[in-house]
Amino acid sequence: MLVGVPKEIKNQEYRVGLTPAGTRELVGRGHQVLVQKDAGAAVGLPDEAYVAAGATVCGDAQEIFARADMIIKVKEPQAVERAMLRRGQILYTYLHLAPDREQATDLIASGAVCIAYETITGPGGGLPLLAPMSEVAGRMSIQVAAAHLEKPAGGMGLLLAGVPGVAPGHVVVIGGGTVGTNALQMAVGMGARVTILDTNVERLRHLDLIFGNRITTMFSSAHSLERCVASADAVIGAVLIPGATAPKLVTRNMISTMKKGAVVVDVAIDQGGCFETSHPTTHAEPTFVVDGVVHYCVANMPGAVARTSTFALTNATLAHAIALAGKGWKRAMSDDPHLRAGLNVCEGQVTHEAVAKALGHKYVHAEELLA
Repeated sequence: MLVGVPKEIKNQEYRVGLTPAGTRELVGRGHQVLVQKDAGAAVGLPDEAYVAAGATVCGDAQEIFARADMIIKVKEPQAVERAMLRRGQILYTYLHLAPDREQATDLIASGAVCIAYETITGPGGGLPLLAPMSEVAGRMSIQVAAAHLEKPAGGMGLLLAGVPGVAPGHVVVIGGGTVGTNALQMAVGMGARVTILDTNVERLRHLDLIFGNRITTMFSSAHSLERCVASADAVIGAVLIPGATAPKLVTRNMISTMKKGAVVVDVAIDQGGCFETSHPTTHAEPTFVVDGVVHYCVANMPGAVARTSTFALTNATLAHAIALAGKGWKRAMSDDPHLRAGLNVCEGQVTHEAVAKALGHKYVHAEELLA
């Protein structure tokens, strides 16, 4: 199979979908790899490293999309990229389709086989291709919150860790999954006062066993959210419903009760965000202010630490890329129900139930297209 790796073109996105090490694995199995010039340069992976691994480097994305049987990317294809997709071509990347009707419409029209990292499941449960970026984003969320609480960044001028004689800041984390747990780890390590909310009492019990009296756990309800958000210096939105639009748990009214100069970080913004006041931002202009509260809603947070993120992501995505290249998408998905869960759009049909529901499209079981 000819595997194509275009350079990412989303605003300030520096990650790359395949490393030279991954290239070597594919080439060693008899596949061809075509990489766009400078695709990995921003993260210290020069063209020469890809060539040494057996890849061919080309000058433009048009050639890659025209020739490749499978496109491996990081972020969802932009409009110019979607226009180059063709029927039967495999697209293997993050998609986050539920809040993005325009992208979904274009992918359906393309007839391509669109596999989303974020809905591929794992044998032990969870979302193993989303997990590494959730780990990065969760840890970054506290780093970002601490930076934007500083006065020059628009915050209230608070040191999240505090100092002797001055209380630390209060961090509220909504959601106890991978993002929330990693945010907890960073916030606790920094010395902040931390509260986490979740509707899963077993998860809260587990976090309590890990962090003990260094955190406060609370069952998430409208009442507990109102109280916690109002008292917070920083709120981390870490809510996920796989494939679906994130629920708007924090209302505009709750935001209005927060301290002036407080910070909210909406890590769920890829799936539409869990704050009613959120809208996607970029690394170029990462924040906006609503009712005196600084909102950080960058839709590709891990792109800011692109080198770490590239290696963490490709460690997780390579095995499925090898299976798709070696078997073709139909056999690979027939053999692996976890990979099959990643099929979101295929040959003009929506094949993920949560995505179909969010977009109001007919849902077609992936098995029907594999039969």
